[in-house]
Amino acid sequence: MSRLKDTFYLPVDRICMHEFVLSDKGLSGGVTTNDIGKRVLDFGFHSPTVYFPLLIHGAMMIEPTETETLSSLDHFVDTMKKIKRECDENPGIVLGAPHNTPVKRVDTVLAAKNPVLVWGDDRG
Repeated sequence: MSRLKDTFYLPVDRICMHEFVLSDKGLSGGVTTNDIGKRVLDFGFHSPTVYFPLLIHGAMMIEPTETETLSSLDHFVDTMKKIKRECDENPGIVLGAPHNTPVKRVDTVLAAKNPVLVWGDDRG
């Protein structure tokens, strides 16, 4: 948390258990929280919980597990800083993410309106 608060807006700056929330406030290039979440996938990390808690605009909840190594946490911090640099210098990279996943961006509006709630050959 302390290593990212100079890179991303930290709306609640206090000691917490294991999670903390960053905000998309101040991101450049039209990049949103959703874009950051998608870009993180390109580096092999799970996307943060986005837009929660609802009372923080553009929230990104970062929740590393207690078993993460210091090396893994350092790599995540470096990745987030790199993504922020991309937002400033070449936002198209972030806006087009993910680039390295088998499925690119899903149409979330279509998925919400017409959910497919079965798996396999039962799709009818």
